[in-house]
Amino acid sequence: MSTTQPGPLDGVTVADFSELLPGPFLTGAMVEMGAQVTKIERPPRGDGLRHSSPGTFQIVNRGKGSVALNLKDDADRARALKIAAKADVVVEGFRPGVMARLGLSYDAVRAVNPGVIYISLSGYGQTGPMVRAPGHDLNYLALAGVTSLCGAPGGAPEHTFGLPVADLGGAVYGLSAVCAALFQRSRTGQGQHIDLSITDCLAHWVNPRRGAFHQNGLTDMAAQRQLALVRPAYGVFPVRDGAVTIAALEDHFWTALKTALDLGRFEDAAFDALARRRQEPELINAAIAEAVAGMTRAEAMALFDAHDVPASPVLSVDEAATSEHFAARGLMVDTAGGAAVRFPVRLTGMAEDLAPAPALDDLAATLAGE
Repeated sequence: MSTTQPGPLDGVTVADFSELLPGPFLTGAMVEMGAQVTKIERPPRGDGLRHSSPGTFQIVNRGKGSVALNLKDDADRARALKIAAKADVVVEGFRPGVMARLGLSYDAVRAVNPGVIYISLSGYGQTGPMVRAPGHDLNYLALAGVTSLCGAPGGAPEHTFGLPVADLGGAVYGLSAVCAALFQRSRTGQGQHIDLSITDCLAHWVNPRRGAFHQNGLTDMAAQRQLALVRPAYGVFPVRDGAVTIAALEDHFWTALKTALDLGRFEDAAFDALARRRQEPELINAAIAEAVAGMTRAEAMALFDAHDVPASPVLSVDEAATSEHFAARGLMVDTAGGAAVRFPVRLTGMAEDLAPAPALDDLAATLAGE
């Protein structure tokens, strides 16, 4: 890792007991901000992601160190506690109660490290009726109410995300909470235990929809899905060689879209009001779909650009990586696990390059003095 100035988390040390995706994604972002992260992995195979998805492992664990410890062994457990005693932040993602049984609970670590920021990431939190339940991304989305709003309009709820959005969303909430706790400690001198439920984080995301449902008096799931999923002049529209997205919600964008696509059937001044358009979103979207169906993606985008319509092509992951926007923003970096997007918000001193993900028990970047 090379920077010309200290990063925002330069000097912060992290003992990372988590594996798979949420915890490592969180600590991977911390590495990009300058933190020193040591993975504590169970021998002989280490983080399960090393084998279930080695490409993902390489991407999210760049720049970290690794120590292989059997936490059921007294000597290794003592070594793990020694590492945690020197860390500013401890991250764990086991089911609630596991770290306590291993003698590595927040209270145990706090006894040797009073100022520690200790974050427990779990699906349902450290308390409540689901505390012992197993779960994965799909389960958290469903319990939080998110899945009820996903799928095709008029159809049944479906799992339609192409990303592990629950795990990633929980990790980003964890990052913000850890950084806030570090800032708070700088003023109070006090550490704390952060109980992060991924389900709770997703439930927080639903709040904007809750407000709209309350305003419109919607309690029926079908009505809520209709409001969330069907909007006039807003959606994905097939073209000859792919698809484009159009988001002409505001009145002036709607006017521009009507001009661009010659949607004369909606010249009635009543359609200039969004409230009126919301009464017949299917009719409007069907007319848009018919107007763009014969175009290529490039032709549609040229037309929309000329009329200042909010639109974008639907790009594959690889197409996005080579797009003008990604290039202009300098998003892509080469890594041992392939091309990846760097942390998207650049702060002074952030890392421009990171070492590859560590081999199991690679001490190169482990906590100083361990």
